[in-house]
Amino acid sequence: MVRETTLSASQLILPFFVREGKGERRPIGSMPGVSQLSLDELLKDVKAAYAAGVPAVLLFGIPDRKDEKASGAYAEKGIVQRATRLLKKELPDLLVVTDVCLCEYMSHGHCGIVKQTASGATILNDKSLELLARTAASHAAAGADIIAPSDMMDGRVRAIRSALDAGGFDQIPIMSYAAKFASAYYGPFRDAAESAPKFGDRRSYQMDAANGDEAVREVALDIQEGADIVMVKPALAYLDIIHRVKTEFGYPTAAYSVSAEYSMIKAAAANGWIDERAVTIESLLAMRRAGADILITYSAREVADWLKET
Repeated sequence: MVRETTLSASQLILPFFVREGKGERRPIGSMPGVSQLSLDELLKDVKAAYAAGVPAVLLFGIPDRKDEKASGAYAEKGIVQRATRLLKKELPDLLVVTDVCLCEYMSHGHCGIVKQTASGATILNDKSLELLARTAASHAAAGADIIAPSDMMDGRVRAIRSALDAGGFDQIPIMSYAAKFASAYYGPFRDAAESAPKFGDRRSYQMDAANGDEAVREVALDIQEGADIVMVKPALAYLDIIHRVKTEFGYPTAAYSVSAEYSMIKAAAANGWIDERAVTIESLLAMRRAGADILITYSAREVADWLKET
């Protein structure tokens, strides 16, 4: 009766990794219970999650072929585009969010176009914006309800907003990965998305974990450029950032409970060290208490079922 913070299935988004093929269900060793799925298997799992009460999914694509132009990211028949069309056809009321990045489609695994020089590799920010905008527009054309750019290139929200508006998708909101940190918590995700960089790292365009003020500035810039929802990623180690973002801007705020957060709970529970259900619920409540309106979690299906029992 006096509980201050609520947790509801309506706040959940469940990520999926979709790949080419048929009847494909490739378990991800570092993420127990999560698999790469072909379109037919994706539809089965999404239907089950939706029936359990999960209202939204976040799609990541794994193409068969990669190149240095990320051509699979914006192809009309790309894997995310086809998955989006399928889900909107079969489940029209499902909210489909599409991740917009280039790393899964680049042969080198970086989030932008790379120029190799004698002194090393450089990310070409402005040229990358063109491909990101093109990718976002292709997702919208396929029926995506929300576009979620995760690349962290400077100016990408403005470029994507312009491309969406020019394509007649001015009503499609952008959920920006506004404060995305260069985090050790992403390890299992890179196995799942097959997106680990072939050289170097992403610290030149993702944020230093030590920088809270910079995170607030990054969020402010994305809002100025047209973001409708802002996201903090990872979540549990950055509750202070979630709180600052929500308090300062008052915008709809998403928290991404990332792969290692999920995997650590799964591993500890498998060893009998913790109660998986209790720890998962408590962690999500902490994100909500910090100010998150939207919770992106690989446990969304289980959480939706658990909430029915409380």
